[in-house]
Amino acid sequence: MEYLNAFWVGGLICVIGQLLIDLTKLTPARIMVLYVTLGVVLGAVGMYKPLVDFAGCGATVPLSGFGWALSEGVKEAVHEKGILGIFTGGFTAGAAGTAAAVFFGYLAALLAKPKDKS
Repeated sequence: MEYLNAFWVGGLICVIGQLLIDLTKLTPARIMVLYVTLGVVLGAVGMYKPLVDFAGCGATVPLSGFGWALSEGVKEAVHEKGILGIFTGGFTAGAAGTAAAVFFGYLAALLAKPKDKS
């Protein structure tokens, strides 16, 4: 059941993003910023954690999950380090995902053979 919940929640988040692309004049970059910001806001008010508990990776893998992870990192760092945690918490929470994205992007660039679109 855990896999099913992850699949349909993650799929629903992606469907909403696709509908925003197809039915509005929002650019994909603005939709990405919207998702990250929405994850931060929902995490700040305590509404994203129950979704993560229910859907697991279906809620943490999309961009809204990245925003939630940033907000959780900031909350934790503020609790431990005080006001300085506002500046360090997001970096600490997002470091592993960002490092993995850079590493695998570099690996894909080394292994792929780019071609012109013509």
